[in-house]
Amino acid sequence: MTKNFTQLGYEDFRDLASDPSLSKYEKIGFPDAYRDGYEDQIFADICAKATHLGRSAQTVVDIGPGCSDLPNKLINLCVDRQHQLTLIDSAEMLSLLPGGSGVEKVDALFPKCPELNERLAQKVDVIVCYSVLQYALIDTALYRFIDAALSLLAPGGQLLLGDIPNVSKRKRFFASEAGIAYHKTFMKTDQAPEVVFNRIEFDQLDDAIVLSLLQRARAQGFDAYVLPQHPGLPMANRREDVLITRP
Repeated sequence: MTKNFTQLGYEDFRDLASDPSLSKYEKIGFPDAYRDGYEDQIFADICAKATHLGRSAQTVVDIGPGCSDLPNKLINLCVDRQHQLTLIDSAEMLSLLPGGSGVEKVDALFPKCPELNERLAQKVDVIVCYSVLQYALIDTALYRFIDAALSLLAPGGQLLLGDIPNVSKRKRFFASEAGIAYHKTFMKTDQAPEVVFNRIEFDQLDDAIVLSLLQRARAQGFDAYVLPQHPGLPMANRREDVLITRP
């Protein structure tokens, strides 16, 4: 089945989650080829960056976990490590995930969950937000989303904004010799990819937005870094991560 997974929003994901004809990867907006067989590596990359997940008895929040194997791996780790885990997503997505000791499910479009935001303010050790920021750009006020997430972090807390599809990084890659060769092989074509710089990119994350997130976080007293994905991940050549920590 071929689906158009571009320009999705929160309400679209409700529908995808409820569609029995879709795979668990299609329900979260990915063709199977982009996630199937990769989620062990993806989770290892997350844990290598959000290092507090390796501790015991932490307070953990996953914003937009979806319903693939990735949140299941996080749930299992949190139960094993005796973390308190809060999953924030639509009821339709959350219904596809198992529960567990210390696992809380919150039906909400973050940050529109004021009671949770107040209850967890400055108490969260790890926030994972993986492949979600592009949808926050469409569904919410982006800086409100970031500010609300930062307000949850305890001293030393970590916010991982993972798998950011940066259109500027994508253009740089596909304008390179390596990117052109990759495109020709993947698409089975002799044609180079079309790359156009210096044009308006509606509803796309780019260098300006990614770097502004670092500036905003740092100006508010947090440390913030752009990190590459592990080269073995399926979209490492055109996506990147941001790690923000509260000193």
